Amino acid sequence: MTAVLCLSATILFAANSNSPAPVTVFPPPPPREFRAAWIATVGNIDWPSKPGLPVAQQKLELISLLDRAAQLHFNAVFFQVRPVSDALYASTIEPWSEYLMGRQGQAPLPFYDPLTFAIAEAHKRGLELHAWFNPFRAAHPDAKSPPAPNHITRTHPELVHRYGSQTILDPGEPATQARALAVMLDVVKRYDVDGVVLDDYFYPYPDKDRNGRDLDFPDNASWQKYGANSGLSRDDWRRENVNRFVQKLSLSIKTAKPWVQFGISPFGIWRAQNPPQIRGLDAYQKIFADSRKWLANGWVDYLSPQLYWPIASHDQSFSALLNWWRAQNPQGRHLWPALADSSVGGKFSNTEIFNQVQLVRAQADPGVVHYHLRNVLDNPKLANVVRTQYVRPALVPASPWLDATPPAPPKLTVGTWWKSQHVQWRDGLGKPARWWVLQTRTNGIWTTQILPAGQTDIYLDTFGADAIAIRSADRLGNLSAPTVWTKK
Repeated sequence: MTAVLCLSATILFAANSNSPAPVTVFPPPPPREFRAAWIATVGNIDWPSKPGLPVAQQKLELISLLDRAAQLHFNAVFFQVRPVSDALYASTIEPWSEYLMGRQGQAPLPFYDPLTFAIAEAHKRGLELHAWFNPFRAAHPDAKSPPAPNHITRTHPELVHRYGSQTILDPGEPATQARALAVMLDVVKRYDVDGVVLDDYFYPYPDKDRNGRDLDFPDNASWQKYGANSGLSRDDWRRENVNRFVQKLSLSIKTAKPWVQFGISPFGIWRAQNPPQIRGLDAYQKIFADSRKWLANGWVDYLSPQLYWPIASHDQSFSALLNWWRAQNPQGRHLWPALADSSVGGKFSNTEIFNQVQLVRAQADPGVVHYHLRNVLDNPKLANVVRTQYVRPALVPASPWLDATPPAPPKLTVGTWWKSQHVQWRDGLGKPARWWVLQTRTNGIWTTQILPAGQTDIYLDTFGADAIAIRSADRLGNLSAPTVWTKK
């Protein structure tokens, strides 16, 4: 018994004595790259796998998706919370989405809030969660249930237009814009989201009449009330409606929570012949989306143009469009293109996504958004491509225009045991961590791990590290100075 007590005392003394020394060893900077994937709920594309599943199964499916995303070293997800003027979260403004329980307006039973759950589970795994909204779509043509009594098609039908097969809110109506802003700000204020992202739907993509001609959007009433005397052409007025909405949303998000990022994923071609070889739909003219202006004016923190074409395509070249978009960014915002992973096995070869990621990595601020997560996970060849590209974890790039102040260095202790080291850390004064950057040196080689904020200790498998460093990264990717332990 005496021998055991003496041994215990020796181990405790060793654990408490190995505190950090003055920093004379500096770890290398951690890799930075934005690695996101869309989680689409419209049509149950990604989650839940079908409507009406038991709540326990919904949760297990979402946990499985997030687990696998983290295992592939993704660091963000774009979670769709408002597909068709509905809600995949507890809202007092809009009804529950039919994609949850099979009927619009029906809450989960037993009750839970899917967005609260998704945020907590994503953050546990070191994943950012950006809430993905469609601002003006009012209904889906494949809807399986009738609109709920509090859906906007019933409460404010004067704001809603049928356009071919589509049901769209009129962006020219101030009440439409106010509704979308209220919905998004409600989420920003009540939920710990890392970002808000819009997709490419503003005015609707063109539908055709029976003669094959583009139908005009039926906004005569709003044009006469608000546009006819504005001094703008009708097309310019429509574009200005969208511009005004984007700018106001950007300012409103920053007023509510300055750290919440705002991004848009527009159609990948701004205008045909930009650059000169490009042909295809003119988003500026057809859906009145002046996405180049949003980027150039710095209204977005990131732009993810949907570059859903192969590199070898001449008329819609991925590489030509990527280089053109890079040149439209005088404010230095993040440019993280969206990739069409869902085309692998169809119009894309198995190596196309690999090559596109490599092209994007040639820029100083690398990052991509994969469309979509379940497609990546369920396609073994594609999952292997992603696995080989994201061998090591990466920290999200910083956004210095939002905040450039680094957090304080963490506190660090290292306990030395028989054949392992117990590393423990906690926040310094000031900003809390969103991630930890743990780096260890063995035989002169540094290894980096990006760990979620909730993890504050780790056992190293072998007693070989002669230097251990911990850094705190805040929610915008600002990195503290390292706290370093070296073997004595």
